[in-house]
Order: sequence, then structure tokens, then C-alpha cells
Amino acid sequence: MTGFIGVLMLDTAFERIPGDAGHAESWHRPARLQVVAGAGSPQIVRDGRPDAGLVRAFVGAARRLEAEGAVAIASTCGFLAVLQNEVAAAVRVPVMLSALSLYPLLRRAHGGRPIGILTASAPSIGPETLAAAGIDWGEAVIGGLEDNAAFAATFLAPKVAQPARIDRAAIEAAAVDRARALCARHPATAALLLECGNLPPYAGAIAEATGRLVHSILDGVRLIAP
Repeated sequence: MTGFIGVLMLDTAFERIPGDAGHAESWHRPARLQVVAGAGSPQIVRDGRPDAGLVRAFVGAARRLEAEGAVAIASTCGFLAVLQNEVAAAVRVPVMLSALSLYPLLRRAHGGRPIGILTASAPSIGPETLAAAGIDWGEAVIGGLEDNAAFAATFLAPKVAQPARIDRAAIEAAAVDRARALCARHPATAALLLECGNLPPYAGAIAEATGRLVHSILDGVRLIAP
């Protein structure tokens, strides 16, 4: 298979470090990044569909990437699970907008044991977002980083308030801490799934700290566009 991965990006100001879904070199094959104007974190990180204009913008961006030669379409934000079916129906190439789409597969692969979801915002990841990814609200084991100052000020703030540089050490420490806490609350957790496309840079540290396999959007897209 030739061609590139088309990545639908939120409209943000913070730097994208290697491993982040918004960094072209994070992917296993060439990637082309397409910012969807106006799709900031406050507009997308919520339980439910974005405004109709943003939905059209995401669909249009996916179609443009396909026309330019994309062999698959991904995104930088797991909350876009709510647009998975609509975007996939609009193009002819495979689409995976959210790591949450991996959840049913991982749960079956681990014999029905809990799969922990590490998310940018636990209060925002509600029944509609989970249902869009085939996840039952009652079975979800979730840990969020919304109340960590370094994470929230960088990734959840409006674009105009986001710092240009990220505090990688602080964010890694927070991600590891929340993952450990999730596993402590739910010791039967078999694996961890990173909803947020900003978290894959810390997957190794999370895996080492928890002793669990850690999966992200980068792994999911490798399945649909090897």
C-alpha cells in the first residue's frame, strides 16, 4: 500500500512533540496533517457531536485528504468517535478517528476483563461518546487528566490561552499517576487505552509504571493501514 495517512487535527497552538498524533513523524507511514479551523478543544472535548458547521468541516477535510492520496484517515482527538460513522461513510478509504474504536477488540482479546480508558477529560466522556465507539457506559473504567494544571492549561484551554511549549515532564508524571490510580481502583484492568492523541508520547512510561499493555490511535491506524 502506498500513499499517506491523512490526519484531521484540532485547531490548537501548543507544540506537537514526537509521539503526539499531531506530529507527522509519530505515524508508521508518511502522514499529512490537516487542521480543521475552529475545531478547538472546548468545541470538541465534550459528550456529543460538534456543531453542524464543524461536522461539515471535518467531512470536507477528510474528502480533501482522500482526493490528495490518503490511504486512511485518522484524527488527533478521541472525542471525534462521535463522527466516526459519518466521516467513514463520506470517503472510500478506511477511517479511525478515535482510539476508543479499539475498545471492543481489546475487551474481547482480554477475555472480557476491564480495559482502562485514560482520557483528557473524564467528565466529558459520557454515554454518547462511548456508545459511538461501541462501549457500554456501565462497563467503562475511566481515568481523566482534566484536573491536572499542566495538562488542562495546555490541551483543554482555548487556543488563545494555550502555551507554545509544553511541560513534558509534568504531563508525563500526571499521565503515569492517573494510570496508576486507575489500575489501583480496578486491579483487574487488563490493558490501557489512550483516548487522547496527546498521550502516546507517554505510553512507554505508563506501561512501565502499570505493567499493562498501552494502546493508542497510532496502534489502531496501523491495523487499518499497515
